[in-house]
Amino acid sequence: MNVCLVGGCGYIGGFLNRRLSGMKDVSRITILDKQDKDGIQYLDLEHADDFRTAAFDGLDYLVFLAAVSSPDLCEKDFDASWRINVEGTRCIISAALEKGVRVLFFSSDAVFGEDVEIFDEDSLTLGSTAYGRMKKAIEDEFRGMHGFKAIRLSYVVSSADRFIRYCLGCLDRDEEAQVFHPFYRNCITVTTVVDVVAWLLLNWDSYPGWVLNVAGLELVSRLRLADELNRISRDRLRYSVVNPGQAFYANRPAITQMKSKYLYKLGIIPEISFTEAFRLEMQGVTQ
Repeated sequence: MNVCLVGGCGYIGGFLNRRLSGMKDVSRITILDKQDKDGIQYLDLEHADDFRTAAFDGLDYLVFLAAVSSPDLCEKDFDASWRINVEGTRCIISAALEKGVRVLFFSSDAVFGEDVEIFDEDSLTLGSTAYGRMKKAIEDEFRGMHGFKAIRLSYVVSSADRFIRYCLGCLDRDEEAQVFHPFYRNCITVTTVVDVVAWLLLNWDSYPGWVLNVAGLELVSRLRLADELNRISRDRLRYSVVNPGQAFYANRPAITQMKSKYLYKLGIIPEISFTEAFRLEMQGVTQ
């Protein structure tokens, strides 16, 4: 199969590119990104109309990862973020679907809004934050359309995510970390995310729905993440617990509980504890 990664130079895109490169079923990987690098096709989502969609000829799948993903930036620079996250994204997805390319769109648990229930694939989406409204806009436009599926991600944990990198930096410098609390998500590791994408590319028609929630079985706080890091670093991380105040929560709920009706039931990923998933994800990173 031939696969295109829109935003393939980003955080999850790099992990996914490496995974797909090792799959015998993948013949070619095309990366579109706003980076001037060898082997990268340039795409500026603020000017998506200028993109030559001949690049989609012969593609089987387009995986759309690109976004302005900072909730604060989406709120602060709403118009510019909307042009990228909605208008440019809509343009590229529409062009791919018109060419018969299957599209897998990366959405977020932010589409649900405030924590009033445990959200599943059938829950009402409200999009109470700027970022959530942008992801919801794309979901609403393409939901149920032939060739389109979306995955909603909870917080994605890895050695490269912002909070873990911050904690690892504090470890290296022997500094005390500040851990914002409360902040809870059904965290999932980046390895699990790429496993889910690989499964969908290989089993597209086996999943009947248009959206799949990608979430862990446990509700995990940043405090828990710090403690899990201490499990594998021999309690070397020193930290203090800080309430970040209402400004922090203005663009991100303190708690978002998301589950999937299908992720584990269909055997897409195994049921393991977050402690074990975190240990596997962080192997070789710290001791």
